[in-house]
Amino acid sequence: MITVSDKAKQFLILLLKLCIVGGAFYFIYDRLAHDNQLNWSQFNKLLIEKASIGNVCFILFLSFLNRYLEILKWKNLVNFIKPITIWESTKQVMGALTLALFTPNGIGEYAGKALFFEKEKSKKIVFLNLICNGIQMILTVIFGTFGLLYFNASFNIITPKSVILIFGLFIVLLSLSFFMKRINIKGYSLEKLIHKINVIPKKIHQKNILLAVARYLTFSHQYYVLFLILDVQLPYLSLMAAITSVYFLASALPSFQFLDFAVKGSVAVYFFGLLGVNEWIVVFVTTLMWFLNTVLPVVIGAYFVFTFKSGWKQESLS
Repeated sequence: MITVSDKAKQFLILLLKLCIVGGAFYFIYDRLAHDNQLNWSQFNKLLIEKASIGNVCFILFLSFLNRYLEILKWKNLVNFIKPITIWESTKQVMGALTLALFTPNGIGEYAGKALFFEKEKSKKIVFLNLICNGIQMILTVIFGTFGLLYFNASFNIITPKSVILIFGLFIVLLSLSFFMKRINIKGYSLEKLIHKINVIPKKIHQKNILLAVARYLTFSHQYYVLFLILDVQLPYLSLMAAITSVYFLASALPSFQFLDFAVKGSVAVYFFGLLGVNEWIVVFVTTLMWFLNTVLPVVIGAYFVFTFKSGWKQESLS
């Protein structure tokens, strides 16, 4: 067995932190510098024209509120295991976000949050993070489905027969999941999952749902407000239907967080194009949303990665 000295461990941890933060900033730079859809001269012109103090403050406030609601969600869920402060929740959420930046569908967030706790609690933390993200995904599906139905009623993207077929398939899958909930696969089953969820007090679930709804309404209306600032004059329901549809379809596509704005942008260009919105405005808004809600939090999260101290017990490397 080879025991690694404390100094060597500290050096390896520092090197890992540098790689994570350096990789995060490189991916951000690469996206912004080499995306052919971004016209920086037009981008700067729009910023100068529309960037009043009131607009900037309100948009930044919505970005802060979006992330703060996520911090409250996480604090609420973790309190089931052990009480944590807002500051501790902030460190865990922001640090994990930076780790998740270049992992598929943000899966690195699960490992990132688990590292803040004792090793024996890691499975519980991963499960709580699944609930935290799961409710957000369920809301995205619910709002997105209604948005698609409303949008489809106006533009007939898919035929009524296709709509009936999709709902029929959904009912079949729901029925199968009900009848198959007792089937075990490697010790896991839907019944066990439901039991684990029910162990958590209802008050925590209720607060989690309320915070998730508030967060969804915050970032979707931030999208909406940006379009208003850029003089997009469309009925509220039409614009919100397009926004919820874009989030729903984009979330269903496998992606990395640093590519998030490119995925959402391509979906958004199609939907907003049907509404007659200029393609450049759609790209601008999507990129700005990504910058405000991913890049800025990652910059803050980089600090927490550098100051990170693992909750896992120190073990000798062999």
